[in-house]
Amino acid sequence: MRHVLVVLAALGIVVSALALREHYRTEGDSPCSINERWDCGIVNHSPYAMLAGIPVAAFGIAGYLLIGALAWRRAYRILLAAALAGLAFSLYLARIEAHVLGVWCIYCVISLGDISLITLLALGTTLTSRSRKSTVAPHP
Repeated sequence: MRHVLVVLAALGIVVSALALREHYRTEGDSPCSINERWDCGIVNHSPYAMLAGIPVAAFGIAGYLLIGALAWRRAYRILLAAALAGLAFSLYLARIEAHVLGVWCIYCVISLGDISLITLLALGTTLTSRSRKSTVAPHP
């Protein structure tokens, strides 16, 4: 499971880096400007794309780096906590895209799917490891 989670964290880093590139793009059309409902440029240049003066995508990169490191170390309980925080923040951003901006960013949607899958896998791994520990009989 460790390797699957590390690969998913790497995917999150790539997607977040693409969103960060879009945030700093100053000229030309966004490569993911599909139509009036799907435009990464609008989302990544909105006031909601910054938090405390830092691009949200940079937080995504940092979060996925942390998740990848925790997965590598098999620290699944801590990873689950980090993934839940990331999922909550990603759902908050999706709500802004849906109800405030009215425009979706394909990178953000991929990241939401990625962190959702990471959270489910971390939950399953944590629960499985806990049930294995509780079913192991103590040695006499």
